[in-house]
Amino acid sequence: MLFRQHGNSKLRKEDDNKMSMMRLDKLLSQTGFGSRKEVKVVLRAGVVSVDGNVVLRPEFKVDPEKSVVYVGSELVEYEKYIYLMMNKPAGVISATYDDEERVVTDLLPEKYGWFDLFPVGRLDKDTTGLIILTNDGGFAHRALSPKKHVEKVYIAHVDSYNEIGEKTVKAFESGITLDDGYKTMPAVLHIMDDNTCKVIIKEGKFHQIKRMFEALGIAVTSLKRVCFAGIDIDENLNPGECRPLNENEIKIIINLLSKD
Repeated sequence: MLFRQHGNSKLRKEDDNKMSMMRLDKLLSQTGFGSRKEVKVVLRAGVVSVDGNVVLRPEFKVDPEKSVVYVGSELVEYEKYIYLMMNKPAGVISATYDDEERVVTDLLPEKYGWFDLFPVGRLDKDTTGLIILTNDGGFAHRALSPKKHVEKVYIAHVDSYNEIGEKTVKAFESGITLDDGYKTMPAVLHIMDDNTCKVIIKEGKFHQIKRMFEALGIAVTSLKRVCFAGIDIDENLNPGECRPLNENEIKIIINLLSKD
């Protein structure tokens, strides 16, 4: 809501308060008390209190940062931002919506449906591996900023007819001119065997790694991201599965946000 009387600070404060209010069922779902349907059952049981008063209505509005909410004897602890690690499978689009294709948010468990999560950056449709989903726009902006030079690590497999060698390594170290004339930043290539390598880049142009290899006459047959911004993929995650970042991984996020 816009107020044209610039001196009316009371109205602005009231409007800010309205903007921060949240449905009680949404708060409970976001803090791990179940899906929307499960939360409604909890509310009907009469075990949820807000500031000392029992509340039964799911649409009841609370201030998630100020209201004192209990489910039984358990205090509800609200976190504004959430960060998930997903092992993205092939054939899924790194987006929140697409008219025809499945997107990464389609793979999320129902309990994350309230969060309005989005992927930080993109992986190509057929590229697999680590992608982070969050509702923290500040983190996403910093992580994707070209000025931050955030490292991304991939495992690439190339066509068996196109062996990679020291010449390929040196080309990546020098930066490679792509088909549109853009010269990439220097990248690191570690040879793992004749047809497998680890690639480390600090930018994220469209289909960049595939195009870098193509510029050298090498075809990539599969590509998997295994690290982003210092956060390694959890190899226990099956394709399509996700989990919240752990304490150490959250520290990496905070570190990134604090850097100029």
